[in-house]
Amino acid sequence: MLDGHVLLGWLCSCALLGLLACAPRPSAAYFGLTGNEPLTILPLTSEMEEAAVKAHYKVCDRLKLEKKQRRMCRRDPGVAETLMEAISMSALECQYQFRFERWNCTLEGRYRASLLKRGFKETAFLYAISSAGLTHAMAKACSAGRMERCTCDEAPDLENREAWQWGGCGDNLKYSNKFVKEFLGRKPNKDLRARVDFHNNLVGMKVIKAGVETTCKCHGVSGSCTVRTCWRQLSPFHEIGKQLKQKYETSLKVGSTTNEATGEGDISPPKKSIPGHSDQIPRTTDLVYIDDSPSFCMMSRYSPGTSGRKCYKDKNCDSICCGRGHNTQSRVVTRPCQCQVRWCCYVECKQCTQREEVYTCKD
Repeated sequence: MLDGHVLLGWLCSCALLGLLACAPRPSAAYFGLTGNEPLTILPLTSEMEEAAVKAHYKVCDRLKLEKKQRRMCRRDPGVAETLMEAISMSALECQYQFRFERWNCTLEGRYRASLLKRGFKETAFLYAISSAGLTHAMAKACSAGRMERCTCDEAPDLENREAWQWGGCGDNLKYSNKFVKEFLGRKPNKDLRARVDFHNNLVGMKVIKAGVETTCKCHGVSGSCTVRTCWRQLSPFHEIGKQLKQKYETSLKVGSTTNEATGEGDISPPKKSIPGHSDQIPRTTDLVYIDDSPSFCMMSRYSPGTSGRKCYKDKNCDSICCGRGHNTQSRVVTRPCQCQVRWCCYVECKQCTQREEVYTCKD
């Protein structure tokens, strides 16, 4: 069984190193590829192939994976690039979803390490967004033709299948789910924290699966749609992040019980009733946590606090500044305005100067 902390360790740490390789790259489908093209268009010499393999192995080693994860990374050249893309995508989406909160997904150095040692609801979100990011990126990489072991999703489970002509290049969620489950390891039996982390990983994967849509394109004379070409597409990752943020807001605090029939541990509501917490039995789609979160108001091992944080006066200053109040600074800014599209191919804007107020939390 692989340590659940490993996934968050490499996802969070690499994303914040500022590595250029972490930036998401355009999907190959954007350039009109179907995913059925050969991976190598130009012939490679043996020296070029050897150099490419060494570079691929080096990325896998730099991610500091467990032994089994490193083996999975090395066996397909497309995996390393996909892992890096998932790293960046997950971290950026976390920061976007929490941009107005006291905890704004600050994951630098010791803050990340301290958070991952505790079972906060913020940690639950991190596990879910990380597994979702890897699932999403892997399914897209398959359909983009960047993987050797998978390609487009070509197996529709539709009723009246003869009425459809399956085409296009669907995102291969089937392969992606299989890969991510193997990458994360088996379900732990006894340790509550490990079971909670595993549960939250699965929540992220289930949100991806629930967002799969069938997209169709009509073919025929004058748009008669005599033939429809259809394929599966995942929801945009920003939509996934939004759904997981909603699950974070309704996450449940849990404890542990032992299943008398099997002797294995189960996740359940806390044994003692806690004011403000629901005794609802968590569903497989709920985010769950063990420890109550700190306030994140002051600098601590978990966050830098909110001192000096920019806030929005009528939106979140009261909450983010934790009752300490905020400073107001007036400044003059220049921005493009009154933009118009000019024939043929450019946009022309004027430069407008205006005064605006900036609000920051007091110490």
